[in-house]
Amino acid sequence: MGIFQFKRVTVEDELIEVFKLRYKVYCEEWGFEKPEDYPGGLETDEFDKYSLHFAAVLKDTNQIIGTVRIILNSEKGFPLERHCKIDVNLPGFNRDKIGEISRLAISKEYHRRLEDRFIYNDIAGYDPETYRFTNDRRKRQEIVIGLYKCIYVESKKMGLKHWYAVMTKGLKLLLKRLGIPFVPIGPEIYYHGIRTPYLGSIEAIENEVLRVNPELYKEFLEGLRLQS
Repeated sequence: MGIFQFKRVTVEDELIEVFKLRYKVYCEEWGFEKPEDYPGGLETDEFDKYSLHFAAVLKDTNQIIGTVRIILNSEKGFPLERHCKIDVNLPGFNRDKIGEISRLAISKEYHRRLEDRFIYNDIAGYDPETYRFTNDRRKRQEIVIGLYKCIYVESKKMGLKHWYAVMTKGLKLLLKRLGIPFVPIGPEIYYHGIRTPYLGSIEAIENEVLRVNPELYKEFLEGLRLQS
């Protein structure tokens, strides 16, 4: 059954632990944010109150070792639209059917393979297009997959149709290999390193996961069944 449990975070004490983990990863481990901007040791922003938060938890200790959020439409808009230039036409999109995936954070103790580092910072000397990610269930990115399964289930429950995301080419490729394709919608920017804005169609992702990764598709459907 694995050593991790994945869930939506709804309790205030657990949400504080999520913000502590984000501080650890984004401020201390990777230096994406300035520690002095978060004197309380909690990395949080104005979009958190409009987000659904998810956590990867160690079953034996209940320690939160991974997290991600999906930002819902609000008067604040989406961070991607603030930081990136969108150079494709997105006509007729219902903004209430879009969520932005962000703040993927995994504790450094669980970065056990080179591909983990592609999540945050494409590594000089390694080409993400040729690096061979694994789909072996025993070795695959269990934390990333578990968190994305949570996002998928909640997105389906809410009727979301598309996902925004700003990420490295390495993470984009890792997801593509799993059958979770994203399409670039703007040029690269420097934001927590080199990043590109992407859009993913949930319907297209379902079809692609079914085509290239039927085992994972079954897991997605099982997640929906358990939540129904």
